[in-house]
Amino acid sequence: MTVFDVQSVVRELHAVRDEWRDAQRRSREPRGREFPSREALAQILKQLQGVLFPMRLGPPDLRHDGEDFYIGYTLDAALHALLAQTKLEIAYVERHENPSDDSVQSRAESAVREFAVALPGIRRLLDTDVRAAFDGDPAARSVDEVLLCYPGVLALIHHRVGHLLYGLGLPLLARIVAELAHGATGIDIHPGATIGAGFFIDHGTGVVIGETAVIGERVRLYQAVTLGAKRFPTDSEGKLRKGLPRHPVVEDDVVIYAGATILGRVTIGRGAVIGGNVWVTDDVPPGASISQAKARNALAS
Repeated sequence: MTVFDVQSVVRELHAVRDEWRDAQRRSREPRGREFPSREALAQILKQLQGVLFPMRLGPPDLRHDGEDFYIGYTLDAALHALLAQTKLEIAYVERHENPSDDSVQSRAESAVREFAVALPGIRRLLDTDVRAAFDGDPAARSVDEVLLCYPGVLALIHHRVGHLLYGLGLPLLARIVAELAHGATGIDIHPGATIGAGFFIDHGTGVVIGETAVIGERVRLYQAVTLGAKRFPTDSEGKLRKGLPRHPVVEDDVVIYAGATILGRVTIGRGAVIGGNVWVTDDVPPGASISQAKARNALAS
């Protein structure tokens, strides 16, 4: 029988964890989990999808006459689970200030109440996204097919929820929600990105939308589109400066085709069309059309 020296590995891993915790000023006192859980957030998102779209994303045996009961029961469970995760984030962020349990509880309850009140508005916004996907894809046979099958819609459900959490001062929870969608769809939307109504991502794999991007209404993106940063300013110590606007502003009614890359705090004017495999690092006037050929000519000159 093969025997492994497991205990020595356990001791070394313990030492490595202690080094990390000391460097991060973490307590060594015995306590429970300090960080929000990806698994818990995944379950909350599954519950919220059912709450928002009960007859499409809820349980398969749900009937119309049981919708309100199901939503009430599921929403209550989801909000209590979210409250537990919210408390973990608030306590984690303020761990060096030793916040009281009452303070953490009060702030978490306030945030989750605001979150719950905003859910009907999230549903209305998602309805515009679903409709935009149906209208924008000739292969779509129904809005139900779009909601059930399209990765762009799944990514938008996560983003609308994550952006709400981000705005409530819960960026870690929001980022986990975004990464759950990223892993499932290949669509990477930072929860800080501001996205207007009627947003459609067709196919979607490889789409990247940065934290400070601002996208207007009725915008359509295809796969492998990047709305990214052109450069990352640093401070006097050479560290990256955070929170600065560094991603594109995309105005209403813009179409950006597959493979396009738009970098920096540039503005894509209303009604512009950006062709596939184009790099854009300057403002684009309203209604302009930038093709791959034009982009090549610009680079050659």
